Amino acid sequence: MIENIKNNPHAQSPLHVLENFQEEKANFSVIPENTKKDDMQDRITLYGDSEAPLTYSASMSLNSGEGAKYDMLQGLVANLLKEQGIETTVTTENGKIDISTVTPQEAKDLTSDDGYFGVDKTSDRIVKLAIGIAGGDSSRIDAIKKGVDKGFQEALKAFDGKLPDISYDTYDAVMEKLDKWVSESTKAA
Repeated sequence: MIENIKNNPHAQSPLHVLENFQEEKANFSVIPENTKKDDMQDRITLYGDSEAPLTYSASMSLNSGEGAKYDMLQGLVANLLKEQGIETTVTTENGKIDISTVTPQEAKDLTSDDGYFGVDKTSDRIVKLAIGIAGGDSSRIDAIKKGVDKGFQEALKAFDGKLPDISYDTYDAVMEKLDKWVSESTKAA
């Protein structure tokens, strides 16, 4: 793993870098005791004329600046889905979205208040599905809520006990909408 190079190789002669190689070699080979071999990833960072270094991962994809974290997460999610045989394309009312190619701005728009993956629209889809599975029978509200809660708990477990705030907001909105549905069903009966 090549990381934490203190000197900019472009600012020095190659001989100077070679002279310091033995001295800095220990920094390259030291692996923290709590790091598993499977957790390590090779990457190479190149320093040039720009202020931001260019980092290439083992897959030779370029990671640079703030977008690097987003690109890494996006690639991880897309690869996990593909490995499980799950499509990365989502069909919406406005067409199809391929989550493996969504830009940060598009992701922000999709998760905004009125976005397809925003709290309101996502909670509407979950409630509609839950009511449909229950056959529209509001007397099954406890089973519906138990199922929603189980799904939420499984998501928490899958993400080590912490989800983005939008997930908690969506859960709360689902529960509120289910309560409203039961209340309206009771009044109509």
